[in-house]
Amino acid sequence: MSDSRSGGADEAQRRRSRRASRKLADRALRRREFLKVAATAASTLAIGGSALGCSDGDPAAQPPPTAPAAAPAAGGASAPEVSAIRFGIIALTDCSPIVIAHERGIFRRYGIESSVVKGASWAAIRDSLTNGDIQATHMLLGMPLASTMGIGGSPRVPMVVPWLLNRNGQAITLANTFRGSVRGDAAALKPLVDEARAAGNPMTFAMTFPPGTHAMWMRYFLASGGIHPDRDVALVTVPPAQMVANMRIGRMHGFCVGEPWNARSIADGIGYTAITTQEMWRDHPEKVLAFREDFAEQNPRTVKAILKAIHEASVWLDDLANRPEQARIVSQTTYINCAPELILGRLQGHYDYGDGRTLEDPSYMIFSQRGCNAPQAKYASWFLSQFRRWGLVQGRPDYDGVARRVMRMDLYAEAMRELGVAVPEPDVRPETFFDGNVFDPADPEGYATSFPVHALAG
Repeated sequence: MSDSRSGGADEAQRRRSRRASRKLADRALRRREFLKVAATAASTLAIGGSALGCSDGDPAAQPPPTAPAAAPAAGGASAPEVSAIRFGIIALTDCSPIVIAHERGIFRRYGIESSVVKGASWAAIRDSLTNGDIQATHMLLGMPLASTMGIGGSPRVPMVVPWLLNRNGQAITLANTFRGSVRGDAAALKPLVDEARAAGNPMTFAMTFPPGTHAMWMRYFLASGGIHPDRDVALVTVPPAQMVANMRIGRMHGFCVGEPWNARSIADGIGYTAITTQEMWRDHPEKVLAFREDFAEQNPRTVKAILKAIHEASVWLDDLANRPEQARIVSQTTYINCAPELILGRLQGHYDYGDGRTLEDPSYMIFSQRGCNAPQAKYASWFLSQFRRWGLVQGRPDYDGVARRVMRMDLYAEAMRELGVAVPEPDVRPETFFDGNVFDPADPEGYATSFPVHALAG
């Protein structure tokens, strides 16, 4: 009997120790997040929000309140292996599927207890996923590719993409000094770039992360006008919410970022939209839902539950009648921290370019329509072709191998079939860009090496 009582006491003590350890770990994690945000706020220029109420500094990186209660998912063998999931986001409109699934209690209906953490930068988001501080995240499409390959300053940590969060909805903003002389043709910018370079004061342009989508759109745009992004100008990395602040104080001449920061620059009277990314490539892939590969392999039911919830949120988002509510929700301080009216206009396709042009754009940001969410391998191949073009990789990358490893159509398909949602076939159609160039998924290397402006290595 004494051995039995002793064993029971030992087990009780072990349970108390585990609970105490979890509490200490949670406190430590919250402190690390606070220190990250504090360091970011201390290192950036403090500039007040505009009259419309957006914050450049983006100081609030706390998890928002717990999602509202909803009916719990069925337990048993189909239940998620892990129910408590921390999602990372950046303050951009295209974080909406994650935020809406959280705020509307959709995650909980699928057995996921969600919390949402806003990162200060894309590098911070990558590191949080790498370290396990978050388990799933809003990401630029190029990031999980770069992490899987260990390039662009990323440690080699395999990541997977079973879901594309959105298409379209980014833009290239130029400073008002170019208004009236430069629109969507970068060739008009080239003589001005050449003049500045000859005078010893090269122009500065910004993107949000070197292997990310915004970097590729900015590089592609500049190069389409004969401007080499690594030789003719300075191309710098700036977090999305800091773009407007840096242009306001004259630190850069243009940037590529997602909304609402392009609309914000117009509202503040400091910049205008030269071209939208959907004008460059209609229905291009943009942000993704990414997981570490080992997490996805160890927790397939958890990943499926998350994808089902994100699907439901995405369908809700593509009903335009819901977009005012979307803008209201994501505008909160814990998410984008920007006035909802600055978010809503472009979500509805109402484009004021800030230089006299306006457009009712049918290719506004989408979250579910037109096969939006399927992680087609050809999109990874296109990004790898740009990594090759700009010297992020030495020699020919393993286009097919990396695309198959990262773009997990199998995970997407299994979750959608369980919901009765049709799964598209592999898409191998060529893609045509605004400059007339055509990407053929069957020959990404030929495409990568065909450009007159490049930085090919090896």
